[in-house]
Amino acid sequence: MQLPENAFRELHEGEEYEPLMRANQVYPEVNAWSVAWGIVMAVIFSAAAAYLGLKVGQVFEAAIPIAIIAVGLSTAARRKSALGENVIIQSIGASSGVIVAGAIFTLPALYILQAKYPDISVNFFQVFLASLLGGCLGILFLIPFRRYFVKDMHGKYPFPEATATTQVLVSGTKPLSNSPRGGEDSASCGEEMNTSGDESLPPTGGAGRGASSLIWAAAIGGLYDFIVSTFGWWHETLSTRMTAWGEAVAQKAKLTFSINTGAAVLGLGYIVGLKYAAIICAGSLFVWWFLIPLLGMTTVDSVMLSEMDPQYIFTNYARYIGIGAIAMAGVIGIVKSWGVIRGAVGLAGRELRGKGKAVASATLRTDRDLNMRFLAIAILAALVIVFVFFYLGVIHNLGQAVVAWLVVTIISFLFTTVAANAIAIVGTNPVSGMTLMTLIIASIVLVAVGLHGTEGIVASMIIGGVVCTALSMAGGFVTDLKIGYWLGTTPAKQETWKFLGTLVSAATVGGVIIVLNKTYGFTGEHALVAPQANAMAAVIEPLMMGQGAPWTLYGVGAVLALLLNVLDVPVLAFALGMFIPLELNVPLVVGGAVNWFVTHRSKDVALNTARGERGTLLASGFIAGGALMGVVAALLRFFGFNPINAEWLANPWSEVCSIIAYALLIIYMVRASMVKRPN
Repeated sequence: MQLPENAFRELHEGEEYEPLMRANQVYPEVNAWSVAWGIVMAVIFSAAAAYLGLKVGQVFEAAIPIAIIAVGLSTAARRKSALGENVIIQSIGASSGVIVAGAIFTLPALYILQAKYPDISVNFFQVFLASLLGGCLGILFLIPFRRYFVKDMHGKYPFPEATATTQVLVSGTKPLSNSPRGGEDSASCGEEMNTSGDESLPPTGGAGRGASSLIWAAAIGGLYDFIVSTFGWWHETLSTRMTAWGEAVAQKAKLTFSINTGAAVLGLGYIVGLKYAAIICAGSLFVWWFLIPLLGMTTVDSVMLSEMDPQYIFTNYARYIGIGAIAMAGVIGIVKSWGVIRGAVGLAGRELRGKGKAVASATLRTDRDLNMRFLAIAILAALVIVFVFFYLGVIHNLGQAVVAWLVVTIISFLFTTVAANAIAIVGTNPVSGMTLMTLIIASIVLVAVGLHGTEGIVASMIIGGVVCTALSMAGGFVTDLKIGYWLGTTPAKQETWKFLGTLVSAATVGGVIIVLNKTYGFTGEHALVAPQANAMAAVIEPLMMGQGAPWTLYGVGAVLALLLNVLDVPVLAFALGMFIPLELNVPLVVGGAVNWFVTHRSKDVALNTARGERGTLLASGFIAGGALMGVVAALLRFFGFNPINAEWLANPWSEVCSIIAYALLIIYMVRASMVKRPN
């Protein structure tokens, strides 16, 4: 089966796009199979994404692996007409990645600051409700913009992740029967009963082979990372400081080099690709090989940085420049998207008033959203619940709660289109930068109304958690809706059941954060790095504790971001590289280089494409397996199982083992990706 030829191009005057599942027929979508597997995927990938995100600062997109697994499951079960079911499985399950991104980028900061200020109180329900309410707001705020992004802008936005996921779902299904089934009248009754009469053949074996490759890669990547994190047979991170000369260079010239040898991070680099991986790493090298040595020759606030360790300079000075650049990236995103906001709001407003052609076409199954009047009531109810949560569970002051509620409402709505626009164009959501700016604004406003100290810290972080999750959900959900548009699912069903995925993912990530905090922590030696959460904590603490803030360093970062924007360099990617530790950015380039190598070895474009797609399967397996086994390793350590031999890791031969193991992993990925002919 293939998508129509006009699926990815702009439509001609009067031309309509007709999806694979016809609008005048009914197909199995929401039933016990799709909902149950969607919940399972949400739980598994929420745990995996939370661990990986807190470890390396990057949350992998779960949509593609879940789509592959969904197709493999339907193949194994020989389900008929499974395309609509698989979309629902993917949509519910993909809530995991977006909820995790919203939660782990902000809420672990409460645990980070709790270590310094013991009177800070944080519990499961605060984490859970912040994630749940933020996710619900993201869904509700995006629905009015659905037609604008997925239909009116057809062919104008590339939707890279949605494209890849759609191709996975399509590749696993033989042509659907399009025999008439009584038109739209039947759409209202045989809804989830598999009574459509579409006796389509089971999926082909191609997708099953793809699922098999993914599973094998997940097993290899998971075993590799499990051995490192649980048994310590070799070093997880290699650094020049492991040698005497490297340590001397680090202390005198403030120059270091390090690389994480994990399978999950290697796979992440492959999916990011060489271009963006290089930009991210360039930001990191700019900090570690230029800014830190430069700062190491100065004295700041009576502190002679020449006597300080490079890590100290990074933690206390250089990374604030990256924070300023990330925040400015959010401002740039809003400015660039202002036209989108204005146009989409006008479209939604006309529909709410019952005007415009959007209402006329709403009777089509494939264009049926949740009723706009119901949606307006739901948005109002959600905002009321957010206010009650702030007032009774966080702030306990009516005026301050109102101010916090206004900040969340306005910023969440304005940034919704920025998040959706970013996903539609480049497939990445600048949620961390937008959240940083939200925290700065919220902190300044809350201090102005008298809320500061540790109470202000908790209030600001909860606000940040709600906003961050809302924006993350908006960006992720527009991908689901675009997939549904191309394939012909019912938008209202995706919109309704997305709330279930949000609930399950919010509960899962709340528990995982607590376990990981008790097992590893987010500060100190051997802790999970939690880069975004540490950035949030670094921003909030000085503002709320009356210590001032490093505005000069923020300003330098903001100016740098503006300059990068003028030079057409992706600002957010470079800025994130400035903040995330070097050892986690270098392997992204390694993975990106593997991607480039396997996709440029032949003059046959089709062969290069096939190799790239197989590499994507392997990389997704590395990510999923490595992240999942990371959670298992954390649970084992949480229950006291820690067989790592520190004496062996101090032996130079353990470093040799690290190099050999990493080289073998890379060789396997390259060779396994090099298919001999396209499918």
